[in-house]
Amino acid sequence: MADLKTLAEQANENLADASAYEILQWARETFGDELVVTASMADGALPHLAAQAAPGVDVVFLDTGYHFVETIGTRDAVGATLDINLVNVTPEQTVAEQDATYGKDLFARDPDKCCALRKVAPLNKALSGYTAWVTGVRREESPTRSNTPVVEYDAKRNMVKLNPIAPWTQDDLDTFIADNGVLVNPLVYDGYPSIGCEPCTRRVAPGEDPRSGRWAGRAKTECGLHV
Repeated sequence: MADLKTLAEQANENLADASAYEILQWARETFGDELVVTASMADGALPHLAAQAAPGVDVVFLDTGYHFVETIGTRDAVGATLDINLVNVTPEQTVAEQDATYGKDLFARDPDKCCALRKVAPLNKALSGYTAWVTGVRREESPTRSNTPVVEYDAKRNMVKLNPIAPWTQDDLDTFIADNGVLVNPLVYDGYPSIGCEPCTRRVAPGEDPRSGRWAGRAKTECGLHV
């Protein structure tokens, strides 16, 4: 395969105006079984698209041990109803083991460390057998994501990273969900437009930034998976 950095740059240029489905189709044709999708299960939109464009594709879910029960339920429902291979990825330590090693509630004292242990490290390990990975990142979500390309080179992991719904607005996402009967995490309708681990996520008031409920009261806006 061509140099991944060059491949990603060329693909981003060629697919700049392509649909999310077309981007995922290209990815499947290019990478085959070396393609993996990641999903947070705020909704099933990305897995739904992936199942259409790349039937049977591996879809990774990071089970941190701190998720809302609604998120786990959404994961199970998405896995049971779509033509995907759901891969549940867990950290090296259980929550109890982490508490014993670092002290109880590490997330409250050092959320960056907690995210590194329960999200970043497990994802890196899970992605190690693939050449390209797909995310549901959208430019509209936050300032740190505003320039997200649809295809990029992930230098940290030496992989091609695809963000097929990066250009989508919230209206685009809502329309896709409604038109396709996509499963949605019930928390989305209960004031949680951005859903992470339960201890670090709060409801968002109408008009607030959708991601302001993540690590509320801290400068932290990203868990480290995409930066």
